[in-house]
Amino acid sequence: MPFSFPLASRTRRRVLWAVLVILVLSMLSTLVWLAGRYEVTQVQSRIERDAADAVSDIRTALTRNVQSLQALQYANHSAVPWTQEASTMLREHREWLRLELRDTELRVLNSVDTPFHAPVFSRFGREANQPEVVQACGVARRQSGPGYGASTYVPQTNGLGLEIMDLCLPVITDGVLTGYTVATYSLGEILVNMVGQQLTRSQEVSFTESDGTRLAMHGTARRGSRVFIAKQLIDLPGHTMVLRIDSWRAAPDLFPNVLTALVTAMALALVTVLVMLARDMRRRQRVELDLADALAFRKAMEDSLVTGLRARDSEGRITYVNPAFCEMVGFEAKELIGQSLPAPYWPPEMVDEYGQRQALRLAGNAPPREGAESVFMRKNGERFPVMIFEAPLINALGEQTGWMGAVLDVSEQRRVEEVSRASQERLQATARLATVGEMASLLSHELNQPLAAISSYATGSMNLLQDAAFKDPQLAETLSSAIQRIGQQAERAGKVIKSVHDFVRRRDQAREAVKPRALLDDVMPLVILQARKLGVRVVVHCPSDLPAVLCDRTMVEQVLLNLARNGMQAMAGDTPHKVLTLSVRPAASNANSRWLEFLVADVGQGIAQGVAEKLFTPFFTTKQEGMGLGLSLCRTVVEQHGGFLSHHANTPRGTVFSFTLPQSGAEA
Repeated sequence: MPFSFPLASRTRRRVLWAVLVILVLSMLSTLVWLAGRYEVTQVQSRIERDAADAVSDIRTALTRNVQSLQALQYANHSAVPWTQEASTMLREHREWLRLELRDTELRVLNSVDTPFHAPVFSRFGREANQPEVVQACGVARRQSGPGYGASTYVPQTNGLGLEIMDLCLPVITDGVLTGYTVATYSLGEILVNMVGQQLTRSQEVSFTESDGTRLAMHGTARRGSRVFIAKQLIDLPGHTMVLRIDSWRAAPDLFPNVLTALVTAMALALVTVLVMLARDMRRRQRVELDLADALAFRKAMEDSLVTGLRARDSEGRITYVNPAFCEMVGFEAKELIGQSLPAPYWPPEMVDEYGQRQALRLAGNAPPREGAESVFMRKNGERFPVMIFEAPLINALGEQTGWMGAVLDVSEQRRVEEVSRASQERLQATARLATVGEMASLLSHELNQPLAAISSYATGSMNLLQDAAFKDPQLAETLSSAIQRIGQQAERAGKVIKSVHDFVRRRDQAREAVKPRALLDDVMPLVILQARKLGVRVVVHCPSDLPAVLCDRTMVEQVLLNLARNGMQAMAGDTPHKVLTLSVRPAASNANSRWLEFLVADVGQGIAQGVAEKLFTPFFTTKQEGMGLGLSLCRTVVEQHGGFLSHHANTPRGTVFSFTLPQSGAEA
């Protein structure tokens, strides 16, 4: 047992070395085979190029010959006879055996044979080859250009023969076909004169039929153990031939010194690569372990987040969600992965809106890392608000492959904000009440004693007037009426102070059903008294059939009196036609809940925007003698009754203050 690990290690090393030797031998064999294949490929590629070059040379030479024949067609119109021009051309072009001038019916009008060869048709005549000429001239007539006939074998007097091919070129005079020029080619001479000599020195060039039958050949064939063949088509108008090049080569030589050096270098390189691979494998193992640790750490971190994470590809399909996101929407990860638009957590009524938003996002038109507020739907159908932050998802190549989004459930935040807002409103109301309460406590303490003294003096005066009534009854009655009013107003002032004191102490006020007209009648004496001083005409609109309202009568009268006094003071100065309008009507916006709306309208200068924003703030006032508590107290009184105090501009000028009160029997 103590030697089991070293033995296993040695066995592993032997196996590895055996594998290495096998790899080296395989490399040597492969190199030898590849060297041979490479040389064969090189030779074959060179022959293919030679064949392509030969075909190109033949095509070029044939084109030049056509141009020469076209020049020959003008000999009939020149002073030089056609036969003389044709003889000159035959001396320049050894590949031509015969030139003929024929009419439109293909009858021979004139002909010249090459001086370098015996007349080719002297044995059997020209008529034997007439079908090929008809074929070539038919092609020439249809294409208005050169046409080639099929190759044919012509026996000769020496027991041999020639493979020939006819070229027919139409003669056009003033746009009318007047005849044909026919040139007879020798295929062998074409190979001799049109193929480069550098190709025929070491190779055999030949024309063959499609089945491999050789028509003509030229060149030197050096025999060897290996034959390389290349074929190229020569597609002529009316006829197609195959050009074949045969090249014989010995077996590819191997250069032992170079190959040995190459194999040794490759073996050393292979060993070096193996060592580097071993090091790289150890390095990769360490990196993989570090990557696994990093992935585990990231997974634990993502699982511990309360923020939902969601990744999408460039098509909008979900590729990743963390547990927080699944818990947020109520779906499992397998239900979300691979889902495209619309997402299962989108509310059905918002699918179109979210679809347009996601299309802009996926198109890259939306700014990244900008929060967007949305509403998601849990699996049970519950809606909840979320805040989404998305950023581009970039891969290792720097390319954007999708979007990574962080989703925050802000429903608790919204609830806290709502609670905070309500708390702020309560604090503001409490602050207003505390301020008014301090003032009310101070006023009640300071005013109760003078009011009590006024009431006592009024009572004493009434007693004295009763004793002196027999002296001047009319004067006594007048003074008695005035003193009674003094007592009534003192009593009224006491009630106001008591009501305000009870109101700010949040005691239960005594509410009663009061007709709107009665509320207006109670405040009218004081309103009219001040209106006379300021030169204001008071107008009242109050239908008699309006129902009663449920309210604290004293406090509502103070609200009406305060609003009327403010309206009249707003018209002080140069305001023409000063009119204060008091009216009562059913509240249109609250018709279903049975409310009445009280309106106090003036035609003053109106309220500026900056002043309107602070109009109901305690201790804010635009009057030098004011304390800034009147409107704040009025709004608090109206809100305590469940109503709403507001203002808006009057037409054509001035301001309208309005507040609502519940009808008697309606819920406030």
